Formats: sequence, structure tokens, C-alpha cells
Amino acid sequence: MSDQIKFIVEKLNQEPFKKSYNLITFDSLESMQLLQLLSDVLGEIDPKHAVDIREEMPEQTAKRMLSLLGILKYKPPGSISDLSAFRQGLVTGSKPVIHPVLHWLLQRTSELKKRAYLARFLVKLEVPAEFLQDDTVAETNKQYEELMEAFKNLHKECEQLKTSGFSTAEIRRDISAMEEEKDQLIKRVERLKKRVETVQNHQRMLEIARQLRLEKEREESLAQQKQEQKNQLFHAEQRLQRVQLQLKEMHHAVVDSKPESLMKKLEEEIKFNSYLATEKIPRELESKKKSLYFLQKVVAEPAMSQSDLNVLETKINEVNAQINLLIEKRMMKYEPIDSKFSMYRQQASIISRKKEAKAEELQAAKEEMSNTEKQMQQKTNQARELEGSEVLKGDEFKHYVNKLRSKNTYYKKKRLELAEITAEYGILQRTEELLKQRHEALQQQLQAIEEKKGISGYSDTQEELERVSAVKSEMDEMKGRTLDNMSEMVKKLNAMVADKKSSLAPVIKELRQLRQKCQELTQECDEKKVQYDSCAAGLESNRSTLEQEVKGLLEECIQEESNYRYINCMKRNIEVQLQRAKEEMKTYVSPDPQERRKAIREQYTRMILEQENLGKKLREKQKVVRESHGPNMKQVKMWQDFEQLMECKSECFLKQQNQTAIGQVIQEGGKDRLVL
Repeated sequence: MSDQIKFIVEKLNQEPFKKSYNLITFDSLESMQLLQLLSDVLGEIDPKHAVDIREEMPEQTAKRMLSLLGILKYKPPGSISDLSAFRQGLVTGSKPVIHPVLHWLLQRTSELKKRAYLARFLVKLEVPAEFLQDDTVAETNKQYEELMEAFKNLHKECEQLKTSGFSTAEIRRDISAMEEEKDQLIKRVERLKKRVETVQNHQRMLEIARQLRLEKEREESLAQQKQEQKNQLFHAEQRLQRVQLQLKEMHHAVVDSKPESLMKKLEEEIKFNSYLATEKIPRELESKKKSLYFLQKVVAEPAMSQSDLNVLETKINEVNAQINLLIEKRMMKYEPIDSKFSMYRQQASIISRKKEAKAEELQAAKEEMSNTEKQMQQKTNQARELEGSEVLKGDEFKHYVNKLRSKNTYYKKKRLELAEITAEYGILQRTEELLKQRHEALQQQLQAIEEKKGISGYSDTQEELERVSAVKSEMDEMKGRTLDNMSEMVKKLNAMVADKKSSLAPVIKELRQLRQKCQELTQECDEKKVQYDSCAAGLESNRSTLEQEVKGLLEECIQEESNYRYINCMKRNIEVQLQRAKEEMKTYVSPDPQERRKAIREQYTRMILEQENLGKKLREKQKVVRESHGPNMKQVKMWQDFEQLMECKSECFLKQQNQTAIGQVIQEGGKDRLVL
């Protein structure tokens, strides 16, 4: 705790707070001063919170601070795990609550400033669902979310640029270096112009050189266009082949497909979709709703302590024990009945689990296939953007690999040659250094000899004169050669232009034919596409009509099955009744009296006779009871009176006995007195 207070005091004494606290003065601060200090620190992080807490209510202060601490993702320490106690301590300005908050805030002020700045734009406003039904509100909310995403992307780009390592000083140095290079190039161009101006007919030669450069550029552009046209033609042929293959596959599918196979596929799809729609998805939706309900219930409840959690765990254990007991009782009670169906129930549960597992596997496989197709499409688009052409497949890829291998071998061969040349260059460089050293030694010896003879500098002057004469002769030869070369160059250029025109003529003609062929193929492809679309539309309409017919037939089949089952049940009931009637007739007509007694008619006849005899006896008994009711009631009254009379006699007898006992006691007391 002392280290924590020291850190807080040290940070508060620095910029931007400048509080000039020490440990004693900081520890002696009152609750309101601590709260104001916390508000100042929060105001440094977020300027909206730089307020005087004396001008607002304590509840508003606590709410404001709690909201900002929640945005900054502050978690109370372990000693203040109870959130209500933390809130109460924040309202009252308790030191055990305020000190950890100040320590946490001052440790990471810059990070929290950034988080508070982002929270102003990224804390999403929760709009109720009933308000989102309005189109204007929904559109505004959508624009708000789009702007939030745009802000996220811009902030990420800004952070990346800050951390990318680019500096303005480096960019300025690069710009200055490029400007220097530009100036040097301008100077070189001016020098070359001055040299050329001394030559006769330099303007005409410059014009011819310019035309040569333009023709070369045109030749390169034409070659590039030719290559592009070849690539386009190649890709068009590939697309045509693919379309033709797809068309053949469609023809084969249409020829080989039968109504039975189509019906089977449709039935499988309908079964799977109906299973998803009626069983799997409603079950998952119900479970999600239950979990959402329980989570909302948990969120709505107040914060619980560890003791409350322990009480809930004990209750859960007790309820689970009761459930287990009830399950055991139920199993013991219904064991004979359930034993008949246990095997079928187990099989049904296993089949249902397998069905759910297979459905989930199928759904996962479909999702994986769709994701893979999306990834493949993305990779194809990326490859097209990078290469400018489609991805190679099959024989093209093999040809490309073979080409790469040949280039790799050629590269290795050239790398060996380069290594040999590098080694030879090292040897020649060393030889050059040795020769330079020898030359310098000979020059020094020559200078020493010249100084001895008194003619120092003679060798240098001789070398300079030889060099100047050699340069002059070279310049004269160069001028003569330049004129001859320029005339020959003009002739060659004219011949080259004529040759290029004659060589490019058949290429241009071939290119025109290829363009015409490409247009024809494109037109044919469009026609095939129109035919394919019409065929697909017809098949789609046929499929929809077949689906409707299948749906109607399935409904009819279900209705007929229900009627069949009802009629079958009625038939079984009637058969059972007829069987019982036949058995009854057989026993009733049987000559054996024992068999005849088993007949239902005889049994009911005996029961009717027994009930009639019983009714007669009960009526007779009722008659006797009615006749003897009056005398019996009189006799009961007499017995009651006799009982009362006997009770009165017993009471009188008891009273008389008590009186005689009291008299005897009195007499005995008088006799004793007389004796005394």
C-alpha cells in the first residue's frame, strides 16, 4: 500500500497535475478532496469529466465516474469484489476504493486517453427494437453503423502510418537527391546538344533519330498488342472449350435424367429441408430462446456474492437428488410396462441421434463447400488481378511447370558462369593492384633518376604530349567516322523501316483475321448462352410444376394413409366384435352345461337373478326396519331416561357418603377434646 501511495504522489506532483503533495498531506485528504482529485484525473483522460463535484449531486458524480471506468474497463481489486460495496465506497470517497483507482489510472494514462477518445465514437447506442421498425430510424441507424466502421478503418490506417517508419526527413532527402539528379541530367543534355551542334545536318539526323525512337516504341506497342491479342484469343478459346464442355454435360444430364431420378432427388431434398424446418431448427431455436431467457433472468438479478452462489449450488444439488429419486421410483413403478418398449425406445433414440448427427454433418459439409467455393473464387480473382490472366489448369499448368524447370536449369548454369567470372575478376583485380604497385615503384625510380640528371618532370611532359597527340588523332578519326556512320545509319534506318513495314504487314493481316474470328466466336458464345438460359428457364419451370405436383401427391398420399389407418382400425374392431359374437354363439349353443355357463348371456342372467334376489332381501329388510322404527325409538328414549336416572342416583349416593364422612370426623374431634 505504501508503494502504491508513493507512486500516486509522484505522478500527481508531475505534469500536468503539479499538486506538490507528500505522503502525509495526501494521506490526510478528506473524502470530498479525494473525489475531486479522482475527478481531475478522469478529466485529464477525458475532458468532459473535468468538472467541480460541488456543483453536482453525489449520485450524479458516482454515475459519471462509474460510466467512464466501465468504458475504460476498470475491474475492482479482489478486496472489493462486491460491486455494491465498491459503488458505496465511490460515493462516500473511501480511501480503500479511491487509492487503487488512482493507481490504475496513473499507471496507463496515455493508453486510457486513447481508449476514451475512441469510446466517444465507438460506443454504440442501443436503439430499442420497436423504434427500428420505422424506416427513417432504421436507415439512420444503418448510416451510423457504417460511419462507425469507416472511423475504425481510418483510425487503423492512421496508426499503421504512424508506426510504418516513414519520416518526412527521409522523404525530403529523397526529393533533394532526385532534384540533384534532374539538374545533372539537364546539364548532360545541354553538353550533348553543344557537341552535336558542331556536326553538319545535325537537325536532320536528330529528326531521323527521333523517328527511329518513335518507330521502336510503336514496334514495342504493336508487339505488346499482338501478345495481348494472342492471350485474349487463347483465353477466348479456353472459355469456349469450357462452355462447350458445360453444354455437353448439360446435354448428357438432360438425356440421362429421368423423372424417377429427378423425383428421388427432389424427395431427398424435401425430406432434408422438412427435417430442418420442422425438427432441427425449431429445437435449436427453442434451446436458444431458453438460454436467452435464462441469461436475461441472470442479468436482471442483482449481483450475488460467493455465499449466495454456494446456497444456489446446494439447492441445485438437492433438486438433482430429488429428481434422481423420482426417476428411480418411476422406473421401479413402471418397470414391467417399460421393459416391453425399452428396446424400441433405445433404437428410436439411437436413430434420432444418428439422424441429428448426419444432418449436422451435412449442414457443416454444405457450409464448408460454400466457404471453399468462396475462397476459390477470391483466389481466382486475386490471381487474375496479379497476373492479368486466368489460373492455369491441367496441361497448361504442366507446360508452365516444365518451362519453369528449364528456366531454373538455365539460371543455375548462368549462376555458375557468373561465379567463374567473379573469381576471374578477383584474380585480375589482384594482378592490377600488383602492376600498379610496380608502376608506382618504377615511377619513383624514374623521378629519382631525373632529379639526379637535373631534368625532373621530363617524363610527365612527354606523357602529356603523347596523350594530347593521341587524343587529337582520335578526335580526327572520330569526326570522319561519325560522318560515315551517320550516313550509313540513315541508310540502315530507312532499310529497317521498310523491312519492319513489310514484316508487320502479314502480322497485321493475321491480327485482323484473328479479331474477326474472335468476334464470331464471341457472337456464337452469346447465342449458346441465350440457348442455355432458355433451356435452364424451361427446366426451372418444369421443376416448379413437378414440385407442385409432388406436393399435391404427397398431401393426397398422407390423406389416403390416414384414411387407410382409420379404416384398418375400424375393421380390426369389427373383427374382434365378430369373433366375440361367434364365440358367444358357440358357447350358448353348446350341449355341455359347463360350457354354456361360460357364456356371457348366462353370466349376465345369473348376475341379474342375484341382483334381483338381493333387491328383494333389501326391500324386506327395509320393511322390517320401517315397522320396528317407532317401538325401537321409544325403547331408545326409555334407555336414555333410565341412564339419566341412574346417574342422578349415583350422584346422590356420593354426596351422602361425603356428608357421613365429615360427621364422623367432627365426632372424633370432639371426643379427643373431652379426653384432654
